[in-house]
Amino acid sequence: MNREDFMKCIKGQLIVSCQALLGEPLHGENFMAKMALAAKEGGAAAIRANGVNDIKAIKKEIGLPVIGLIKQNYENSKVFITPTLKEIDALIEVEVDVIAIEATFQERPNKESFEELVQYIHQSSTCLIMGDVSTYEEGMAAIEAGVDLVSTTLSSYTSYTKERVIPDLPLIEKLSKATDVPIVAEGNIKTPDEAANALHAGAYSVVVGAAITRPQIITKRFYQAIQEANETLNART
Repeated sequence: MNREDFMKCIKGQLIVSCQALLGEPLHGENFMAKMALAAKEGGAAAIRANGVNDIKAIKKEIGLPVIGLIKQNYENSKVFITPTLKEIDALIEVEVDVIAIEATFQERPNKESFEELVQYIHQSSTCLIMGDVSTYEEGMAAIEAGVDLVSTTLSSYTSYTKERVIPDLPLIEKLSKATDVPIVAEGNIKTPDEAANALHAGAYSVVVGAAITRPQIITKRFYQAIQEANETLNART
């Protein structure tokens, strides 16, 4: 899918992040492919997916565009979303529509520079680039480097943004007012109202993950609410 078609496809729409890490109940490409199918049936315009096997299975199962990433931890670096050229090459090979790459100011593995990686993607593929950021400054730097979209994925997840309000609507609003590059709202969006508020704040589209695709987390929220209710009821007796 070319840039114009992809941007038109996701404008004002929901993107569902279908991810389950090793050790989680739904880890595995077959589970994620069916999760993506369910998301499509629910109205998702695109899927964000982690790992080559999941991406291949999702692309085979559904016809929606895929934003691909590879989460990989490296020693001596906190960057973990598509951190190096190795992961980028794997995503190019599997032909994702968009490569999501961490665009924080934290030092990258192998001392690779974000700017060089962005240039490499543009020169080596037709993939679009989504820069995952945690601050306004990171977002503007990612735009300067040449990304096609900026996502607020990492606000509250870097050491210097842990105290941010979540979801980070102020960041979405500030970035969207500063640039014509599409700003994608992502990170800690738990309810339909929060997703709608992100659009009102200026988001081009909205990514929702755990609140839709990680049932153990969804269940835990209900469980905790019920336990709190029980504590209140028991205190009255």
